[in-house]
Amino acid sequence: MTQTATIQNLRAAPEAQMPIVAPGFGSLQGFELMQRAARLLSSSTLVPVAYRQTIEKLDRFGNVKESRENPNALANSVVALNMAQRMGADPLMVMQNLYIVEGRPSWSSQWIIAAINGCGRFSPLRFDIQDLGDKEVAYTTTSWNNGQRETSTRTVKVRDKVCVAWAVEKETGERLESPKVTIEMAVKEGWYTKSGSKWQTMEEVMLRYRTASFFGKLYAPELLMGLQSVEEAQDIIDATTGPDGTISVNVDELRAGAAPSQRQPTVADVTDVEARDTEGAKGTTDAQAQADTGNPTHGAATATPAASDPAHQADAQSDAQADSPKDDDVSEVDPAKVEERLRAAKDIEVLDVAADFIQDVASAGERERLTKIYQQLRLSQTSAQQRAPRRRVAAPE
Repeated sequence: MTQTATIQNLRAAPEAQMPIVAPGFGSLQGFELMQRAARLLSSSTLVPVAYRQTIEKLDRFGNVKESRENPNALANSVVALNMAQRMGADPLMVMQNLYIVEGRPSWSSQWIIAAINGCGRFSPLRFDIQDLGDKEVAYTTTSWNNGQRETSTRTVKVRDKVCVAWAVEKETGERLESPKVTIEMAVKEGWYTKSGSKWQTMEEVMLRYRTASFFGKLYAPELLMGLQSVEEAQDIIDATTGPDGTISVNVDELRAGAAPSQRQPTVADVTDVEARDTEGAKGTTDAQAQADTGNPTHGAATATPAASDPAHQADAQSDAQADSPKDDDVSEVDPAKVEERLRAAKDIEVLDVAADFIQDVASAGERERLTKIYQQLRLSQTSAQQRAPRRRVAAPE
């Protein structure tokens, strides 16, 4: 059967005659439409920095000192759109409550409670908190001493409380309860004794957040899509939030063996998963740094400490006892090692991470020399990146 062409049909906009396409991975048109929506959201300043096209690096005064493109913005936005589509939720709401912890997405606890309350299967989530009185709790802590892992037992006095999250299932009328969470459990699991832990100042809020997460995992796992809460992920690992919104782990800080109450948070870069250890830099003299400069291409080998310096002799003995130390162990900052990191960097992000070690070099002259090398390498990589052709999937306008 043929359709008669009319003047109205010819004058109609082409978009009105196009088939309806839903964003998704099932077809080329749907995939391109999802990329267009993701590109729109990533250019907005209302989304978290993990989804923004541009990453801004601030100085200590809050001024923008550096701005660069976020290569993961489009991909992160597409993943968030896909999760919102599968859950039937608003994309902006998913972006605002989805955090990246060591490459794994995690929900905020407020969103978990809202999802349980809004699913329609349960009554509003409620919490029962009971005061158990003062208690001394023993816990085990791990530290590193001369490359050896050591464990010790300590005690802390807390005001113990127990919390249970519960709701009534509307279909059966049954009261469903989460596992019990106590302050004693938080201490033994290591959540309470972490540096900057909210368990020490907001224990009742953290009890509610943790029990809500347990309740969702047990009775409504499809709502959470197998993801844990961001507070739970940060309690399990010693993580800090970077300027791009990602949350990273200070590996070398854990090796340093500092007590939990003595650790200081480190400002992480976009790919910064290594902490700077400045203790070794304090023991490095200007003369040693100048001696290292004379042989800048010696790789990961460190300068030989002076025989008359007992501190360096002790360091040499501890290094000899360690089993084949790695280049990533920066317990003693060497200008030659920093230079090697700079020259070995293959992209701008890795180069920026390596440049963070410059300020830990003891010699001011070496810091100035390494800074010039960093600026030259970054300028050349930026120019090469701008000259390189970019392959992108064309999106229909």
